[in-house]
Amino acid sequence: MADSHNPVTKEPSTTTVLVVPLIDRNQNPSIILLKKDELTVTEEEELEEKLEKLNNFLFLFGFHQSSLTGILISWFSFVIIGVSAPVLILSLLPICSGCEKYQISKFELDILASRSLLSAISLLCMSHNLRKRGIRKFLFVDRYHGHIGKFRKQYIQMIQGFFRLLVMWMLPCFLLKTIREVIRVIYVGHDSWWISVAIMFALLSSWTYSTIISLSASVLFYLVCNLQDIHFAEYKKLLERDTDVTALIDEHLRLRHHLSKISHRFRIFLLSEFLVVTSTQVLTLFRTTEYQGIITAINGGDFAVSSIVQTVGISICLHAAAKISHRAERVASIASQCHALLTSNSPDPSCMRGSKSVGNFQAFANPRRTIPAVFSESDLESLDGIGQPNYTQMASSYNKRQAFVTYLQSNRAGVTIYGWTVNRELISTVFLSELSLILFVLGKTVIFTSQPT
Repeated sequence: MADSHNPVTKEPSTTTVLVVPLIDRNQNPSIILLKKDELTVTEEEELEEKLEKLNNFLFLFGFHQSSLTGILISWFSFVIIGVSAPVLILSLLPICSGCEKYQISKFELDILASRSLLSAISLLCMSHNLRKRGIRKFLFVDRYHGHIGKFRKQYIQMIQGFFRLLVMWMLPCFLLKTIREVIRVIYVGHDSWWISVAIMFALLSSWTYSTIISLSASVLFYLVCNLQDIHFAEYKKLLERDTDVTALIDEHLRLRHHLSKISHRFRIFLLSEFLVVTSTQVLTLFRTTEYQGIITAINGGDFAVSSIVQTVGISICLHAAAKISHRAERVASIASQCHALLTSNSPDPSCMRGSKSVGNFQAFANPRRTIPAVFSESDLESLDGIGQPNYTQMASSYNKRQAFVTYLQSNRAGVTIYGWTVNRELISTVFLSELSLILFVLGKTVIFTSQPT
């Protein structure tokens, strides 16, 4: 009896050791859910780390002004580093011996004024939004607005892209500014090289501080738009698989509400930056044309560097706004194509008004009956992440689909500036006007002279 009982008691233990790691690991839902929970916790921690890193960066350059002390420290640092230090250097210290000190100081003070004004606008607008909403609500990655459980990986990638984009544009501009300052130290030296080197590092530090502030604001706006681009890509997938028109309208209302918030929060920043950049280029035009002497890299090289930095900043903002606007407009185009193709391939349009099954659309699944979409080459970028929809999965009735298409056509979403949608037409106008001014300024400032041998 004892021998016959022992195998019974040992068998369950043996079965437990063999079955649990081999079968439950692949088939038991509880273990799979446990792994998903562990992965979710890891992604949540990584997202928190990236947000904290971004928040610390913004705090370092004065964007995080959550208290009166923070506001005072931020603006005091900006006034001292970004404005007072270069003004004192250009006004009080000797520029060079035997050169046109007044004209060089006048040019550089004009450039300093435009750079400081642009940085002040960036700092004021971004700090105001961050102070009112915090970093999560500002980026729409909080648990309510952003569906954070579904898009953690995309959020992490986009936040990492913020720093990559900032470095990608900041580094070449910094190299140009450094080359210009080195040229001035070489050809316009002081009695002491230590003074020349100290002036160069002080001017480079002030320029870097102000330029990072202005470019960070532009890249931050680019990040906000790119995070919304994730949701529009998901909405395209929702159009393919969801037949509930009410759910589609509710989700589109949410996305449109987010774009309205973005437009409201950034319209002052976008408009002010555009006006400052345009007025700066016009001022540069007058300064360079009224000057009777030769403008070289020594006395006017900062004009070229300043123009490049300002053009990069406004281009980043306009590109981000136009990109998300075209994404939003593309949604209406997809829905219109679905509705038109489903209606034209139905044997009896009257049957579609009451039918909710996919049986009437089997003929449409034939590849020979499909109508290919034709897009221009300029539309390719706006179609990234939004491919051809799966029309067979939209099986709503005719009336519902017609109402949905009418709603989308009447409620086009996008980033607006006081009612003006930032799209391709507006970009073309801005690009032509700015490009004409910039090319004229560079043609007047970048001059290569050769002395006769």
